[in-house]
Amino acid sequence: MLSLFLEPRLLPNRLLSLCSLFTILKNPSSFQFKSRAVRNMSSDSAQRMFQLKLDPLTGNSEWVVIEENQTPEEKTKEPLLATTSYLDMLNDSHRNRAFRQAIDKTITKPCHVLDIGAGTGLLSMMAARAMGLDDSSTSYCPKGKVTACESYLPMVKLMRKVLRANGMDKKVRVINKRSDELEVGIDMSSRADVLVSEILDSELLGEGLIPTLQHAHDNLLVENPQTVPYRATTYGQLVESPYLRKLHDLINNEAKALDGIYLVPNGVHSILQIKEQQFAMHCDAMKEEFKLLSEPFKVFDFEFWKRPESNRKTEVCIKATNDGTIHAIVSWWLLQLDNEGTIFYCTGPKWISDQSKSFFPGMGNWCDHWKQCIWFLPEKGMTVCKHQEVFVGARHTKTSISYRVKTSLEKEDGGHCDPSPGDNQIFLTPEQIAIYGDCNWRLSMFNVIKNALKQKVSPMCIVVDDSLFLPIAIASLSKSAHVIALFPGLREKGTHYLQAVASSNLYSMDRLEVLRTRNQQLTMEDTHQTKVGLFVGEPFYYGNENVLPWRNLRFWKERTMLDSVLSKDVLIVPCKGILRACAMSLPDFWRSHRCLQEIEGFDHSVANSTLGACGDLPADEEGPCLPFPIWQCGESKRLSDTVSIMEFDFLKPISSCAGTAQVEFTESGICHGFVLWIDWMMDSSTELSTGPDKRYWKQAVKLLNKPVAAGSQGLTLADCSSIEIKASFDPSSGDLNIKYVFF
Repeated sequence: MLSLFLEPRLLPNRLLSLCSLFTILKNPSSFQFKSRAVRNMSSDSAQRMFQLKLDPLTGNSEWVVIEENQTPEEKTKEPLLATTSYLDMLNDSHRNRAFRQAIDKTITKPCHVLDIGAGTGLLSMMAARAMGLDDSSTSYCPKGKVTACESYLPMVKLMRKVLRANGMDKKVRVINKRSDELEVGIDMSSRADVLVSEILDSELLGEGLIPTLQHAHDNLLVENPQTVPYRATTYGQLVESPYLRKLHDLINNEAKALDGIYLVPNGVHSILQIKEQQFAMHCDAMKEEFKLLSEPFKVFDFEFWKRPESNRKTEVCIKATNDGTIHAIVSWWLLQLDNEGTIFYCTGPKWISDQSKSFFPGMGNWCDHWKQCIWFLPEKGMTVCKHQEVFVGARHTKTSISYRVKTSLEKEDGGHCDPSPGDNQIFLTPEQIAIYGDCNWRLSMFNVIKNALKQKVSPMCIVVDDSLFLPIAIASLSKSAHVIALFPGLREKGTHYLQAVASSNLYSMDRLEVLRTRNQQLTMEDTHQTKVGLFVGEPFYYGNENVLPWRNLRFWKERTMLDSVLSKDVLIVPCKGILRACAMSLPDFWRSHRCLQEIEGFDHSVANSTLGACGDLPADEEGPCLPFPIWQCGESKRLSDTVSIMEFDFLKPISSCAGTAQVEFTESGICHGFVLWIDWMMDSSTELSTGPDKRYWKQAVKLLNKPVAAGSQGLTLADCSSIEIKASFDPSSGDLNIKYVFF
């Protein structure tokens, strides 16, 4: 359930415009909050809260009003902010300590402090305490004041609870506005002397750091203010990585498939690709697969204490340290929190602290709210020799940083020069690009479709999801089949795409169509009075990548809704889904999602239920399941074999189902939770897994309230030999209810 606030001024420009709101209403699954970018939403106390309630099994949505006087049972069951990174951020002790030290060092006398994007109010409380405004202090500074600006109303409400719990509600003035809506003389009595703020994402600029600082320096801060942080510096490093190449080079990877299907034919390469941007990833998880081709190099400095420029360019000349192929640039940032340069926080990968020629202070523990970033070079990358000069050009806008690489002043990383596809370009996630370029996945899908078509003569086929591979495969393999692609997320873009690649795949568009409107379930008129003989999906729903695995059971719901147009002997691909699980040790992930207690002397326990904390909960409370790729969870270890909990039979209409499995621990360790996923039976002999050993899919992580010692540990915790997992599926909501007991 997505929560937004509607007002006469519409929604804030930092989150979405009127046009994008219309897009969300048409296709809500495409809307995803970016980390903590929800902070600068604009609202006021008189507004009503609206939540966009999404049915994961149909893709339909409706706005529901959440009134102030509703009971908890009447509100959403899911914690309002559980899918944001606030909890992980507040559990980052290294970050919290660095900010506290810098604030104590910077704020040494009564002054006016402005906190932009205040969140739970942690930095505001630190500033108030530094001036002696907290009740525990023996002195009081009447000239000191703290203004906390937070635009997201649910967070404002949570902040007020935290402030009250710490006796700070009278010491910090909370303003529920966007920072660029603040006015001195109305919202603030005077310009602020000190700015404390943390509106940084993994790329540094994605949460609007530059425009926020520009407006603050122009309108809200005194001349030459003090700031925490003081400066940020971005760094990069050239790497070779075959895995990273798989995430973007569909052109060359699909050439190895030899199945005769061309998702990116010559002349239209750019119609299907990833966005030209940096992608946040935990690079330490790929350390053994990386070949470092350069030393770390500095790219940009960003000064918080003065007004930043909107756009800058730079070029760095570096020497390759190894022979190899540059597939990507790994980037990170170093935060200097005080003006003297003694307090730092770094988001770099661990390997940089091991390099004798590079020293980056402020390296912390594993956390997910800040990762490293990956910038992909086009296609095969760029070959370099040891000691060869490489020129890295970088440019930043107000919200992003981009790169270009060349080995001489004349030669730049080129890529292809296709005609511009314009608005018809389709951007997929790197993981989906990798799936479409995976030879084993393609071969499995190709053979399943080929075998299915052998059983049908001139079939009517429906591709129910947003698969681009399946309609082309069917149309290429059968010259008599008629294919209807529903494309619930891609819509018109899907039509233009199929037209663009038709000649290269040797099919004509008179046998392949996309339904342009679908206001109700299909009828025989839509299928040209022909019963559907082949009903298929990957399943893959465009814009629906960051969801729990069972949300793709939308395929089952679609099959049920279209039952009236299916033939009695219809072939359904996949024919079955299997819910599987295994127990795991996930110390980093559990720590980052555990309940909050005291943070640098401030009680945050009142925030746990709202933020969706998973560990250290009361016995009668359960944390949510979180969609997450296990290989990106930090330290991990399997403690059991894989078990099957229950099956979903797609040959029959959707129905409630349940299952139980006993998970026997096969390894000793501390169990922090278990992982669930769905494996798809495409036919009776072909199974496609999305489990923890598969990098291209997200699994569901169910963290325990308390870690449990599995096997013989010799610890104070009670040893357990097994765990019983019970799961039940509710077809009316698409929810999976999970219970577990240790033995």
